[in-house]
Amino acid sequence: MNLIQFLTATWVWSPLAALCAAAALAVYLRCFGWSRRAWWMLAATGLFLLTLMSPLAVLAQGYLFSAHMLQHVLLLLAVPAMVLMALPAFTRTPARLARLLHPAVCWLCGVSAMWVWHMPALCDAAATSRLVSAVQTVTLLALGAAFWWQVLSPSETERIAPLQGVLYLFAACIACTVLGIILTFSPVAVCKAYIDPVDRLGIASMIDGTWGMTPARDQQAGGLIMWVPMCLIYLGAIFGQLARYYSVPAEPPLTVS
Repeated sequence: MNLIQFLTATWVWSPLAALCAAAALAVYLRCFGWSRRAWWMLAATGLFLLTLMSPLAVLAQGYLFSAHMLQHVLLLLAVPAMVLMALPAFTRTPARLARLLHPAVCWLCGVSAMWVWHMPALCDAAATSRLVSAVQTVTLLALGAAFWWQVLSPSETERIAPLQGVLYLFAACIACTVLGIILTFSPVAVCKAYIDPVDRLGIASMIDGTWGMTPARDQQAGGLIMWVPMCLIYLGAIFGQLARYYSVPAEPPLTVS
């Protein structure tokens, strides 16, 4: 199998993922109708389906740790952010939910999603079990939404202050950079399931021979994906916070009559 054949023949149909995406889009349109913001929701559902039904999903399910890592980045940072940007501005969040969405809690949600799911036992389980993989997907989406709530909440009054947002995002970038460095330079495989995958599709020889993706290189690529692209996403959000800060009109100076 060559690359073209792989990209065209390894799409997978996931009725559950398709049903969830269709239901989310239907609920959104029922509640908010169609507007320019709806394009963000459409993009979020499309990216969600690509993440779980494209060849990327096939590679992530036991073949390549780097594909698994890219899937994580999209489900944790990209899809939830798009969903929040699709929501129109509304009044304050209910008090009980607001107490749960404390900045420290939300920051821990976003960072722990990567650290916990890359513990060797959980990483191996997610790569080999569809049930664990489904649980992982749900938790990444939920924890990603909690993380982004502090800077992308539909209500401007519930977002943290711009400079606090810069610190919030920079600290998350540092936390993921540390994990990315550990994964990139670790001499020990974090997910042993990717060392000798069960070649159910007959593509292991292409991955190892044609692509030259050995287990060591694969883990290094996965670490770099966490290290560089994730921090670029955080950096883009930091620029957004700085734009918020400088867009706030300065208070007029006091005058003495």
